[in-house]
Amino acid sequence: MSTPPRADLGAADVGRWFATATSRPLDAPGPTRGGPRLPAWGPMEGADYGLRSPDDEIDAALALLRGRPVAVLTGAGMSTGSGLPDYRGRDAVPRSPMTYQEFMGHDLARRRYWARSTVGWEQFRSARPGAAHRLLAALSPSAFEVTAVITQNVDGLHAAAGSHPVVDLHGRLDRVRCQGCDALSSREALHRRMLTMNPELSARLPELASDAAQAPDGDAEVDRTSTFRYPPCPLCGGILKPDVVFFGESARREVVASAFAALEAADALLVLGSSLTVQSGLRFVRAAGRQGKPTFILNDGPTRADPDATVRLHGRLEDVLERWVRATAPGA
Repeated sequence: MSTPPRADLGAADVGRWFATATSRPLDAPGPTRGGPRLPAWGPMEGADYGLRSPDDEIDAALALLRGRPVAVLTGAGMSTGSGLPDYRGRDAVPRSPMTYQEFMGHDLARRRYWARSTVGWEQFRSARPGAAHRLLAALSPSAFEVTAVITQNVDGLHAAAGSHPVVDLHGRLDRVRCQGCDALSSREALHRRMLTMNPELSARLPELASDAAQAPDGDAEVDRTSTFRYPPCPLCGGILKPDVVFFGESARREVVASAFAALEAADALLVLGSSLTVQSGLRFVRAAGRQGKPTFILNDGPTRADPDATVRLHGRLEDVLERWVRATAPGA
């Protein structure tokens, strides 16, 4: 049973933690605080959300997948049921993603990131696998062998739900990596340390969390986080960064290699809950096409790879996966 988000803290909006340190566009007059800014992401204009494919199409897709080794690629839509908002869905809050270059090049950006993530961390770590995670884990191997769940998410919820193997394409938010010596450490340990270093914020966590869940991104929030203190790496003094791939940063080579190996071992690719907006996910669809392997896409709303899909399904992930689990249950 998944744990609902705590009502007093609002949603654990991971996307806000990655929001840029300035709300001002690059061409605005005057200095830009925090570095370059990407265009805001949010729901696609004119897109149709809430569609559902007919049952016969959903059943036909399962029939084509059954008994085959399948690589599964998942996106943020998998975790909305766990209280973690997505970037492109119907209810997404428009935001401008922070880039790797901004985080590494600007102290203000790092202060803003760590302040926001400290406010949200205690709720984020309480997130539990939602119905979509559990149903996907239950579906395999009764329907098909999963060569790997390749996820663009950083929440670790696929592994918690029992899926195996899982390739965390964009890393894990519960880990921290030093950009100097490459040492890995625990996000939880860093959280405790930053609370100690920032007692005023620590005392106001519930209030700040509620405010952050409601307030739009902007310079007013930067002003409130400009005095936040964060530590350097205890081993080399380098910059600590969450062990996740920021915009403008490349995924680790060994992780990408594992993902492509899972696709190579599969006969088909199944995409769940991703708009495939960024190249890091889209490239697997393109690779499947080059290898002559069919791609099945299930998402609420359009995806960048819709023209490349062999089978395109619409609907809520939980509804479709539950139908597939029932259809492949013993005695069904």
